[in-house]
Amino acid sequence: MTATQRVWPGTPYPLGATYNGTGTNFALFSEVAKKVELCLFDGDGTETRYPLTERDAFVWHGYLPHVGPGQQYGFRVHGPYEPENGHRCNPSKLLLDPYAKAIEGDIDWDQACFSYTWGDEDSFNDEDSAPHMSKSVVVSPFFDWENDRPPRIPYADTIVYEAHVKGLTQTHPGIPEDIRGTYAALAHPVMLEHYKKLGITAIELMPVHQFVHDSHLADRGMRNYWGYNTIGFFAPHAEYCSQGQNGQQVQEFKATVKALHEAGLEVILDVVYNHTAEGNQLGPTLSFRGIDNAAYYRLVDGDQAHYFDTTGTGNSLLMRHPHVLQLIMDSLRYWVTEMHVDGFRFDLASSLARQFHEVDRLSAFFDLVQQDPIVSQVKLIAEPWDIGSNGYNVGGFPPLWTEWNGKYRDQVRDFWRGQDATLGEFASRFTGSADLYEGDGRRPHASINFVTAHDGFTMHDLVSYNEKHNDANGEGGNDGESNNSSWNCGVEGETDDPEIQALREKQKRNMLMTLFLSQGVPMLLHGDELGRTQQGNNNVYAQDNELAWVDWERAEEFSDLTDFVGILGALRHAHPVLRRRRHFTGRGLKNEELADIGWFTPSGDQMSNEDWDNAHIRSVAVFLNGDAIREPDDRGEKVVDDSFFVLFNGHYEPIDFTLPDLFAGQSWIIEADTALGAAEVVAISGGVPVVVEPTVVKTGETFAVDARSIRLLKRTT
Repeated sequence: MTATQRVWPGTPYPLGATYNGTGTNFALFSEVAKKVELCLFDGDGTETRYPLTERDAFVWHGYLPHVGPGQQYGFRVHGPYEPENGHRCNPSKLLLDPYAKAIEGDIDWDQACFSYTWGDEDSFNDEDSAPHMSKSVVVSPFFDWENDRPPRIPYADTIVYEAHVKGLTQTHPGIPEDIRGTYAALAHPVMLEHYKKLGITAIELMPVHQFVHDSHLADRGMRNYWGYNTIGFFAPHAEYCSQGQNGQQVQEFKATVKALHEAGLEVILDVVYNHTAEGNQLGPTLSFRGIDNAAYYRLVDGDQAHYFDTTGTGNSLLMRHPHVLQLIMDSLRYWVTEMHVDGFRFDLASSLARQFHEVDRLSAFFDLVQQDPIVSQVKLIAEPWDIGSNGYNVGGFPPLWTEWNGKYRDQVRDFWRGQDATLGEFASRFTGSADLYEGDGRRPHASINFVTAHDGFTMHDLVSYNEKHNDANGEGGNDGESNNSSWNCGVEGETDDPEIQALREKQKRNMLMTLFLSQGVPMLLHGDELGRTQQGNNNVYAQDNELAWVDWERAEEFSDLTDFVGILGALRHAHPVLRRRRHFTGRGLKNEELADIGWFTPSGDQMSNEDWDNAHIRSVAVFLNGDAIREPDDRGEKVVDDSFFVLFNGHYEPIDFTLPDLFAGQSWIIEADTALGAAEVVAISGGVPVVVEPTVVKTGETFAVDARSIRLLKRTT
C-alpha cells in the first residue's frame, strides 16, 4: 500500500530515524538508488509506503509528523540489480535501516529473504520479504542519566572482565528468573558484589549490537550465541532485554550502564565493524546489500559479483568508502555520547586497517579515530589480526591503541605447560612486552594481557584437555583452533584422581597469578574464577545452552579459586609496582645502584646471557623495586611502594631458591603462593592479602619452592 499523506522534506542529517518530540525525520544513504520508499508497519503488520523524494548528496530523506517512538519501519530501495557490476537492489526486499537505534523481531530465513532462488544464484527472486523480516524501530532519545559520569579509570589501574550478557547470568540462582541473561541482570546487586570481590574495574561485553542467527545454524536448530554477526551497529541486541523489543532495549541498556557506573565500573563493548550478517553472494538481502552493495562491501577486483573476504564470514566492509567510515564513526560516537559506554574492543581490527589490501597503520580509519574529540578519548582495544594476508599485527597498531596481546597468551601457556626455550619471551611478556610497544611510545598498558578469552578453552579446560572436543557443534571437529597450547595434567577430561585435580587447580592459580602480577592490563574471562568448563569445546559460538553458560551451581565447588582471584585483584590494586605506568629500564634512581627490576637464577646469581639462552631453564627470581617506580601518581607525587621478589618455578620438581643480597632488605614475608590453596590465605584490612601464618624468608637462606608454582615475597626489613 502506498500512502497519500504528504511527506515533509526533512533533512539529510542525521542519518537514520530521529524523533524530535513531534515527529520523526528519516534519512538513508544510497548512491545507486533510483527511488527509495519508507515503509511503516502497524501492529498487525499492515505496511504503508511513503516515497522519499528529497535527495541531498545521495541521502534520501523525509519528515513525518506524529510518527514517534515504537513505530516499526524499513526501506525499499529501487535501483539496478546487476551483480556482475556490484549492484543488488531489489525493492521486493524490506531493508533494515543501517542507523536503526532498535530492531524488533527475528528473521525466519524464508526464501523470500534472498534475492535469488535457492539453487540458482543467477536467478532473481521478487518475493516480498517483509513478513519474514525484522523491523527497525523509532526510539525515544530521552533518558534521565541524572549525574552519571564515566569512571575514567586509568589503563594502569584497569582489570577487565570479558563477559557474555546472557551466559554470565542465565543460571544465577540469586537473580530473578525474569531478568536472567539480560542487560538488567548484569547490574543486579549479586553481580555487582561479585565484580567487587574480584577487583574488576571494567566489564567488556561480547557483542551487543543487534546480530543475526545465521541461517545454516537455524537449519540445525542452533543459534549464534557469541553474536559476531552484526546487522545493526546502533541497536542494542533485542533478545538481551527483559522488558520488550520495541525500543525498550535502549532504555534497559542505558539503565544498566548507569548502574554499573554508579558501582565504579566501566563498560567496554566488543564491536564487529569488519563485516555484516549478510554473508557472501549467496547470503540474504537484509540491509546494506540492497541499499548500496558496491558502496558498503569490498568486492573482488574484476569480479564484482563476489566479495573480498578477510574475516572468514563471507564479506568485509569497504574501509575506503566515506559512508562506511561515517557509519562506523557515527556508531562509535553514538555509543559514547548517547549510551555512555567507556570504550571498545574491535573484533578482527586488522580488517579495519585495510583501506586497500594491506593492513596500514596510516589508513583513513585510524586517522579518523585519532582526530575525533570523542572517540579518541575512550579506551580503544584492537584484536590485532584477521585471516587476510599479513593479518597478524600484534604490536603494529598506532600509539593511541591498546591490543589483545596474543603473544602473551601463547607464552604464558607454553611456560606453564613446560615447553622448552620459553623463559626469555615469558620474561618479556611478564614485564609489559616493551619489545612490542615501547618503540612507538606506548606504555605497558598497551598490552591487554590474557590467558583465555571467549574464543578457545576456558581456564579449567586449558588444564584438563589436550585436544578440542567440539562434537556438539555438528561440524565433524573441523571447527575451532587445533593448536591450543594446553596440557591436561595427565588425563584427558574430568577425573576423580585427587593428585591430578590438585595439579590442575595449582596450574590455574599459576596462570591467574602470572596474569595479575604482569605489567599491562589483565583481562579475565568470565567464569574462569568459577571453574567454568565447556567440556573441552573450544568454539561454543553456536552453543546457546548450558555448555556455554556459567554454571553457578558448579561454581560453589570452586569457591577457593574465586577467593584466590579476589586476593590477586586486591594485591594488584594495593601495589603500584605491579601496575607500573612506564616500562622498566633496568636502571635505578639517580645516584642509586639498585635497578627497578632484576632477574636472578634460583641460586641468587644474576641471569647471564647463557642462562637466558638455556632452553631447559624454567625457574627464575624476579626482583621488583618499589623504591624505583620512577613515576608520579595522579597528584604528581612520587610513588613509592613495597619491593617484591616473584619466584617462578616452572619445573616439575621443587627447586631450591636463595635470595640475593641487594641491600633492599634482609627479611621477606611470603605474601602469596600458588602451592597453597586460597583457604590458607586471608585478605586483611585494606584488601592486602597475606598468608594466615606468615613465613619469613631471610636473604642468603636457601628454601624450596614447590614444583610448578609461584611464590610472591614482600620486603619487611
